[in-house]
Amino acid sequence: MVSLASQVLPLAGVVLGAVMSFLVSSLNERTRWRRQQAVRWDERRLAAYAEYAHAVKELAARYQMIAAARGLVSGPIPLEPTPEVLKEVGELESRRSALSETLGLLGDTEANTASKTVDHCLWRLELLARGIATEVEQNWDQAYLDFREARSRYVAHARAGLGVPGAVAHDVTWPAAWRPTPGTSPSE
Repeated sequence: MVSLASQVLPLAGVVLGAVMSFLVSSLNERTRWRRQQAVRWDERRLAAYAEYAHAVKELAARYQMIAAARGLVSGPIPLEPTPEVLKEVGELESRRSALSETLGLLGDTEANTASKTVDHCLWRLELLARGIATEVEQNWDQAYLDFREARSRYVAHARAGLGVPGAVAHDVTWPAAWRPTPGTSPSE
């Protein structure tokens, strides 16, 4: 009987050790896989957030240039809304729309919601820049300020969703000596 117990106990120890080793290895492998997946999706989410932010900024700049051609704003180089320009803006809008779909798949709820507000602000800028009437009279300067604030909220929510701490930047006032004199342009 002693010889049977002396043989079974070491065998049970080996089996228990093997099971414990398997469980620990499996747990470590699962943890490593989850960490890799999180990094993978964070990289894609970061790219989607950044590409969308760039696309809306580019569209707003085009609308601002078209608005300058209509005399709604001064400062940017005026861009006449020719068929070629409108085609380019349409392509930029298609890109923005596709990137918005990517955000819907990868972004968190707050950033996605903020992106919808940015979209609405962009469409408002487009209507103003192209001179398309709306039910309520609108002001370019206010519409552009609303766009910038909406884009800032989007960026803040995207950063929070990525776990980036702190504010994007502190407010920095542009020195008065560097500001252009009203009524002048770079070509004067």
